[in-house]
Amino acid sequence: MKRLSKQEKMNQFMIDIINKMFYIAGHNVTYDDIKDRKDDWFTEWTMTVAQSDEWQKWGVEEIMKRFKIKRPIAEREMGMIALNYGLKFSDFDKNK
Repeated sequence: MKRLSKQEKMNQFMIDIINKMFYIAGHNVTYDDIKDRKDDWFTEWTMTVAQSDEWQKWGVEEIMKRFKIKRPIAEREMGMIALNYGLKFSDFDKNK
């Protein structure tokens, strides 16, 4: 089996993290369903703050494992991923 390049690893990670986000949020959607969309697809579905926290925790651990990155950097990277690709919150006002 061919070793993946750094870019191929990153591409696969992004597919996996988006799929995991939809799974944790309880939506029957995958990366393949949204990959060619040019609109703001991430505003079409929602997740709770608790689901987002679970997804981000999983993401940090996955970044550390796959890319051999220390926790503070993995947390920053996951924060950027959540900001760019995370679903909107359905219960944000309740958690203020």
